[in-house]
Amino acid sequence: MLKISEDVVREALDRFRKTGEPIGKCLVALGWPDEESALRELAGSLGVRFLNLSEEEIDRSAASEIPSELIQKAGVIPVSVTDDTLLLAMKNSFDFQTVDHIEILTGKKVERALCTESDMAAAMQTYYGHSVERMIEHLEEPGREKLSDSDQIGHLREIASEPTVVNLVNLTIVRAVRDRASDIHIEPFANVVKLKYRVDGILHEMPAPPRHLMDAVVSRIKIMADMNIAERYVPQDGHIELKLEGREVDVRVATVPTMHGESVVMRLLDKMTFLSGIDQIGFEENTLTRYKKLLEHPHGIILICGPTGSGKTSTLYASLSTIFTPERKFITIEDPVEYELEGVNQIPVRPKRGLTFANGLRAIVRQDPDVILVGEIRDTETAEIAIRSALTGHLVLSSLHTNDAPESIARLSDMGIQPYLIASALRGVLAQRLVRKVCEFCRERVEPTEAVMAQIRGELGEEADPTLYVGKGCPECSNTGYRGRSAIMELMTVDDGIHSLILKQATGSELREFLGSKLKTMRQAGWVKVAQGVTTPEEIIRATYMD
Repeated sequence: MLKISEDVVREALDRFRKTGEPIGKCLVALGWPDEESALRELAGSLGVRFLNLSEEEIDRSAASEIPSELIQKAGVIPVSVTDDTLLLAMKNSFDFQTVDHIEILTGKKVERALCTESDMAAAMQTYYGHSVERMIEHLEEPGREKLSDSDQIGHLREIASEPTVVNLVNLTIVRAVRDRASDIHIEPFANVVKLKYRVDGILHEMPAPPRHLMDAVVSRIKIMADMNIAERYVPQDGHIELKLEGREVDVRVATVPTMHGESVVMRLLDKMTFLSGIDQIGFEENTLTRYKKLLEHPHGIILICGPTGSGKTSTLYASLSTIFTPERKFITIEDPVEYELEGVNQIPVRPKRGLTFANGLRAIVRQDPDVILVGEIRDTETAEIAIRSALTGHLVLSSLHTNDAPESIARLSDMGIQPYLIASALRGVLAQRLVRKVCEFCRERVEPTEAVMAQIRGELGEEADPTLYVGKGCPECSNTGYRGRSAIMELMTVDDGIHSLILKQATGSELREFLGSKLKTMRQAGWVKVAQGVTTPEEIIRATYMD
């Protein structure tokens, strides 16, 4: 059993300051099997109590000692109170500023106690919070009256500012952030509204606002995103910056008109959790070594390929962070700039003002860069400029929508790029998908079926000795059995053989046939993760067998 030492506590606190994760989660990252055991050990070393709030009888009168706004902002739960002592459950027992504040406010001595993040969230919701479900239960449909267009816009603006609608939208976003959602989808239909969160790449339906409030909810979102609420028949884009529970969250809003109203998608970008190091993305050791070798090239183009939502942007950012040095100039052009990278000049594409990938890239080349990141190669002009930049002494990183690595050559050819230019500039292609990881909090080992065993040995060899896990479902993973995602990848480097085939205008299938067993496919990389217990066979089938 690991023991808490001052060094371990110091390391956990450093991680807490950098990531904003609860102290228990920081200790789990340092080697504890679960948050509760980590916090029990920490509580013992600090001489404070550990509380399982689901089993504690919480005295509601204790809450009257502290304003509810402070309770929710500080992340504390008053558990019990006596004449001179207040027992306080805390996610972070080192928040002495809050302890001092509450002692001054109440005139009582605060007794600290530790609890897990999930217990804190559940208790906060039960005793102090509101939920979307509770609000929806009390929202009745008012009588309708026919309004002119101008009156209707004024009416929408008015009800979009009402506390009920404001709180409903805010809670919808807050809950999505807490559930680790990457996107919020609000879809209108004839008689109902569908609200869905995309978590780990999969859409989950949530309790939705009533149909009669759909226009007001959309208007509220548009007001927050500085969009035109009077325009309901053309697509619009907007942007919201929020600070939720101490975390900075960027929300990219996109609306599109449908038969029954405007469909809204909100992309959530949490600045506290966005970037993984290149070692945490999911590379296998051999693939990672080869990829890092590619990044050492002083010039040439490296492509990251895959469909939308396959993690290409994260890999590009991690790649840039890996090779960043102040001695070289780094410039990016992106649509949009999802996260700010310190020391990197980042340019957002603005088509309405004439700043496209192509002409932005032309301007970048005149800025004397060493490394250029092009968010996506979408057209012939951008591809040509990126290729020629790679040939004139720049290292260019970019993404391309193709299903696998060999197909990227044919895609560039279809764009009209000459084979000799592709062969001369291209250094390598990394294709990837994302698969959900088995939840580490509720996983249990299972024996593989004969069919799964045959599949693993067929892909990895007869000597394969897999260890399979499945998630039972728990509050940490919203009872899905999965929590977080990992990439599966295939890497094609351009050697003399590939160079010759490109010049001969070989097809993707011919390139794949030439590479043979030298190319470890995404499917094989996926089955390696199954054998290691990282993911499940169902995830590999979902991610790779759809091609």
